[in-house]
Amino acid sequence: MKVVNVKFAGLGGQGILTCTDILGRMVFDMGFDVKKAEVHGMSQRGGAITSDLRYGEKVWSPMIPSGCADYLVVLGDDQIEVNLHHLREGGIMVKPSDFAVDRLGNKKALNVALLGALSRHMDFGVDQWMAAIRKHFPERLVEVNEKAFMLGRGSDE
Repeated sequence: MKVVNVKFAGLGGQGILTCTDILGRMVFDMGFDVKKAEVHGMSQRGGAITSDLRYGEKVWSPMIPSGCADYLVVLGDDQIEVNLHHLREGGIMVKPSDFAVDRLGNKKALNVALLGALSRHMDFGVDQWMAAIRKHFPERLVEVNEKAFMLGRGSDE
């Protein structure tokens, strides 16, 4: 299997690292080699933050070279233009306008809803994603995040 490159981009506090952790846990639990790297910048003050996650049979470096991201997940429209150069030709961008954000029960779960939107393009089952979500969040936050994931995936079930 080739190395898959996923870049998350947004502003500090939007849950970029949470996205990376959930996806990373899921693919690691499935037996893939996983590497990740974050660029925090002024994240504590709402500044730009990106997180690279690479997985495959063997991954040598955590950094995704410019123009090589298979998937670019942006947590806000203001992050599209500044991060578009990371996406490879033919790569897939996932953004909030890909689903009905106004239907989110909790706006803080936007990041997990974006994972749901991303999941439509990846070859992992919903059960695998849900297991990673359950492992990541305390029990009191699991239900709201599962619902957000399904909304992003295109199902309110």
